[in-house]
Amino acid sequence: MSYSFSTPWSSARSALSALRHDAPTQLSNYELIQRCQQQHRPDKAAFAELVKRYQSYVEKLLYHLAPDWSDRADLTQEVWIRVYRNLHKLQTVERFKSWLGRITTNLFYDELRKRKRHQSPLSLDAPRRLSDGEMDWEVASDAPNPVDILMTQEFYAELEQAIAGLPEVFRTTIVLREIQGLSYEEIAEMTDTSLGTVKSRIARARQRLQQDLDLYLKTESLT
Repeated sequence: MSYSFSTPWSSARSALSALRHDAPTQLSNYELIQRCQQQHRPDKAAFAELVKRYQSYVEKLLYHLAPDWSDRADLTQEVWIRVYRNLHKLQTVERFKSWLGRITTNLFYDELRKRKRHQSPLSLDAPRRLSDGEMDWEVASDAPNPVDILMTQEFYAELEQAIAGLPEVFRTTIVLREIQGLSYEEIAEMTDTSLGTVKSRIARARQRLQQDLDLYLKTESLT
C-alpha cells in the first residue's frame, strides 16, 4: 500500500513557483531563460523581459559593427526574431549572452554579404546619420571649457572613424574584444575562427588604430 501526502515545504515551493510564474521581472537571468525554454516557443511575458534586459547589448554590438548603417533597428528586431525561434535549442543557459552575440554577429555578416557593400572611410566633414536626423561630428556644447570638450569629441570621432575604416574581420574582432569585453575564446567561438587567428587579428587591428590615432595627434599638435 502506498500513501501520498503534501508537506508544508512542498506547498511552499508550489506557491513560490506560482508567484514566480506571474512575475518574470523577479526571476534571475538564468531562471528567465529556463522559463522561455519550457515550451517550443518562449512564454511571451518572460521573453519580453529577456529582451528588455539584453536589448542594449544587441544595439551596442550592432552599432559598433555597422556604425553607418541606417537600418540597425530593423537588424535588432531580426536578431530577436531569431532568438525567439531558436532559444529552445540553446543547450547551455549560462552561455546565453555569448550565443546572443553570435546570432547578432552572424546576422551582420549575412546582411553584409547580401549588400556586397564596399565601405568607404567616414569623413569628419560629413554629417553623421542618426535615427532622428543628422548632426555634425563637432557638436556645440553648453558645458564649461568648450574648447577641451570639442577636442575630446573630435578625438572620439576620429576613433570611430578609425574603427569604421578597419577591414570587416579586424573591426569585428576589435569591437568584440575592446568594446564588448569578450574573451579570446568567446570571440573564436562566435566568429568560428581559431584562437590564433583571433589574437592575430586583434593585434593587427590595435596596431592600425594606434597608427591612425598617432597620426591624428601629431597633426593636431602642429595646428
